[in-house]
Amino acid sequence: MGKRRKALRIGLIGDRDSRVTAHWAIPLALQQSLLPHSGTLRVDWLDTPRLAQGLDLEPYSGFWCIPGSPYLNTDGALRAIAFARANQVPFLGTCGGFQHALLERARNVLGWSDAAHAEMDPGAARAVVHALPCSLVEVSETIRLMPGSNLAAIYGLAEIREGYRCSYGVNPEFQDILFGGSLRACARGEDDSIRALEATDHPFFIATLFQPERKALAGIAVPLAEALLSAAFRHQSSRQSSQEPSHIRSPA
Repeated sequence: MGKRRKALRIGLIGDRDSRVTAHWAIPLALQQSLLPHSGTLRVDWLDTPRLAQGLDLEPYSGFWCIPGSPYLNTDGALRAIAFARANQVPFLGTCGGFQHALLERARNVLGWSDAAHAEMDPGAARAVVHALPCSLVEVSETIRLMPGSNLAAIYGLAEIREGYRCSYGVNPEFQDILFGGSLRACARGEDDSIRALEATDHPFFIATLFQPERKALAGIAVPLAEALLSAAFRHQSSRQSSQEPSHIRSPA
């Protein structure tokens, strides 16, 4: 009999709040996505103050940076995102997760130590995330997916319709530099604004301004949750394989 697979652990980056609809939807979306897999799932809430204090992230095979910003500790959220990015651990961000994935890249990849999120620092000179001209709170729109992107492959569609609950997005003043090299915009809204990003040098690093998870509350499958779980199982398997002792036959 083969080894029993350990429970897959997914860490939810953010501060749990029962008033946030997405916080009910995300665990449900993940549980609904478990059915095709032979394994068990453990979902842990990783609050940002504990992340800032150095919470161990090694046990996790995937992360979801959740809506609900501003977080209690921005540095804690950015530390977890940086860990996922640098260690090739599957990562999904939605809404606030998208905004903070962008902020983490600006600070830690581009070296912009003064990069800011306008919600926390309205007067910042380099607010890579700014207030949107038109709020997207409880708004839905048709979103175009970039041909050839991982996001388009996950949905299997050229266009999708998703909903939002946010007022902040990419600042156009900085987007040409932010979206260069290994980071690409993979979805655009009806006004051509960037609605999703993905890293091309990472096995699974995707973030969306929209909140697909909320469909799980209506019993509708969430393709991005399914894709994150599949990527996390692959990551878990590859990590377990690398940790198994090799059996080398002695020469005759």
